[in-house]
Amino acid sequence: MTVLLSDERIARIPALEAGDPLVDLYTYGISSNGLQWIRQGLADRLAVANSFLPVGVRLHVVEGLRAIERQREIYDGYKVEIHRLNPGISDAEAHVLTSRFVSPVEVAPHVAGAAVDLTLIGEHGPFDLGTPIDATPEQSNGACFFDAANISREARTNRVLLADVLTASGLVNYPTEWWHWSFGDRYWAYLEQRDHALYGPATAPQLSTSA
Repeated sequence: MTVLLSDERIARIPALEAGDPLVDLYTYGISSNGLQWIRQGLADRLAVANSFLPVGVRLHVVEGLRAIERQREIYDGYKVEIHRLNPGISDAEAHVLTSRFVSPVEVAPHVAGAAVDLTLIGEHGPFDLGTPIDATPEQSNGACFFDAANISREARTNRVLLADVLTASGLVNYPTEWWHWSFGDRYWAYLEQRDHALYGPATAPQLSTSA
């Protein structure tokens, strides 16, 4: 059974800050949507994973570090949608359903710079991995789950390739989102049976605009 980020076992894991700086993925030669900051430990492992891919195939990161305020906004908005789609459910039940797709702020890997949402690309653009990144369980009829059966053989092959290189490099997947991979966060600590996470909340560096 999938352990969700709402699970108390995740919340109980402490985060003991390792002090890895935030780095810009551009400096690692990893394709991304604009400027994306993540922890150095995660970036190092993504660079290794990128090197494992066949010639002509690359990782492409859509999002890394996310501001706490933005995480809370996404969580609250999706929770409202969950209540709308499931009239009469309790707030606790809505919290669990919401956490399939959006992490509660207090344990969110993205706010620590410890997670990336990513896909595979080639010379002709993005690969087919079954759903767009950020397709909700409701929108995709569950096809966003990594092990979903309702995707094409090509998409399954591409997901397996993505998982092979990322797991070999030390990352873990949140199984309700094929695109979400992390290192050093509480979910990683739980799956890897570590007694603490390596990273707590982080703030993106302020870039100088002076000449």
